[in-house]
Amino acid sequence: MGFFSTIFGFCGFGLGISIGLVVGYFLFIYVQSTDVQNPEIRPLVDQDTETLQRMLPEIPLWVKNPDYDRLDWLNKFLEYMWPYLDKAICKTAKEIAKPIIAEEIPKYKIESVEFETLTLGSLPPTFQGMKVYVTDEKELIMEPSIKWAGNPNVLVAVKAFGLKATVQVVDLQVFAAPRITLKPLVPSFPCFAQINVSLMDKPYVDFGLKLIGADLMSIPGLYRFVQELIKDQVANMYLWPKTLEVPIMDPAKAFNRPVGILHVKVLRAMKLKKKDLLGASDPYVKLKLTENNLPSHKTSVKLKNLNPEWNEEFNIVVKDPQSQALELIVYDWEKVGKHEKMGMNVVPLKDLPKDEPKVLTVDLLKNMDLNDAQNEKQRGQLEVELTYKPFKEEDMQKGFEETLTVQKAPEGTPAGGGLLVIVVHEAQDLEGKHHCNPSARLIFRGEEKRTKPLKKSRDPRWAEDFQFMCEEPPINDKLHVEVVSTSSRMGLLHPKESLGYVQISLSDVVSNKRINQKYHLIDSKNGQIQIELQWRTAE
Repeated sequence: MGFFSTIFGFCGFGLGISIGLVVGYFLFIYVQSTDVQNPEIRPLVDQDTETLQRMLPEIPLWVKNPDYDRLDWLNKFLEYMWPYLDKAICKTAKEIAKPIIAEEIPKYKIESVEFETLTLGSLPPTFQGMKVYVTDEKELIMEPSIKWAGNPNVLVAVKAFGLKATVQVVDLQVFAAPRITLKPLVPSFPCFAQINVSLMDKPYVDFGLKLIGADLMSIPGLYRFVQELIKDQVANMYLWPKTLEVPIMDPAKAFNRPVGILHVKVLRAMKLKKKDLLGASDPYVKLKLTENNLPSHKTSVKLKNLNPEWNEEFNIVVKDPQSQALELIVYDWEKVGKHEKMGMNVVPLKDLPKDEPKVLTVDLLKNMDLNDAQNEKQRGQLEVELTYKPFKEEDMQKGFEETLTVQKAPEGTPAGGGLLVIVVHEAQDLEGKHHCNPSARLIFRGEEKRTKPLKKSRDPRWAEDFQFMCEEPPINDKLHVEVVSTSSRMGLLHPKESLGYVQISLSDVVSNKRINQKYHLIDSKNGQIQIELQWRTAE
């Protein structure tokens, strides 16, 4: 019996375990406890006032305000890059603070102030959202919402009168809503010339301050006093409309805008070598500035003359006198076939005196390769009179606000004359029947200029400027602007197509000096083009 009892005991144990597991599984799956309830999901509109007040401070701005964008990608970027940004920011902060501290400590009879420890901690700031504004000016306006509850460790050692004291800043919290404006936008890296920062509201700042290990903020009344003092000081300096301006580059150089006028008077050529087998040559001079896309200027053709005299004058816009040079090329005019070059030379503008005429006699060379032996041959000489007249320093553009004002034309501009500057910014909602590769064509007083074409673009951005020298103000003139699309395929069907045009009266720009606005294109359903006009005079 003992043997059978043991066998049946083992069988009963195994059977009981199996049955228990099966029953427990079914109870776990199909029997739901009455104590557990599904969470109730209710819209924010249906929440009571107390619940809303408790929840709203934690709701991101991109939820409460549809015009704010999410910045999860930027927060993720900061999370991964923060260890490296921490070191870079702290190093830069030390370099900036060092000369400032060295200048200020003698006033207070302090021997030295040094950073013993400077780290921003392991917690990066968080962007709760950002609003971006679009304007017609060359600027980008952003309003991010920044929250930073960090764990920095800033330990500063101060030595004075033979004593040393350490001040430590810990547990920093900053909530701020700055307005960051990048302006003006320029075609040179980093694509903006200045950063303007303003605070739209007083920032919230909270931190711990320890002196020789003791928490100073625990002193009654000091915490509130320090917090309000920091808020007021920061607000007085940077609360909108006050701004912190951080220049990045000179806007005038970044825009590659005109800085002066070069007056060129082509006087004569001497002892030219004839290129024609029968008879003398028919010379003319072609002149232009290097690093300039403007068309070349040409003198008249002197038939059968190896010692011609022209005495013809030209005005050329200068953008960078330190790098640009005047290129002079003498050609032999041919009625049929290609005009043959008789010689050339260049004159660097940096070698010219300002506001003083200088007569130069240059030897004509085959090319500008100094190692070319053929340059030793005599090809004649060219005599020119050059006068470089820069814009006055007080009229140059120093910042973005001054870019809204118009530069003056240089002294020597004909009475009543000036420089008409046309900036073609962009177009929108262009529609072509067969193709849409738009370029803007400008026609003023019979002279035509054109922007570069952009392929397959209904909203092209050109940002190209053009200059026209005028002997008199264009009060009764009109500027013809036409957007043209050229087919990128070879073929005779529909090679060109007009996407719309507009006639702009220039009387307003003469009186207002500057106009920047969008114009609706005629013969276009919704097309618009943004044109900036400037009239620069010597007065």
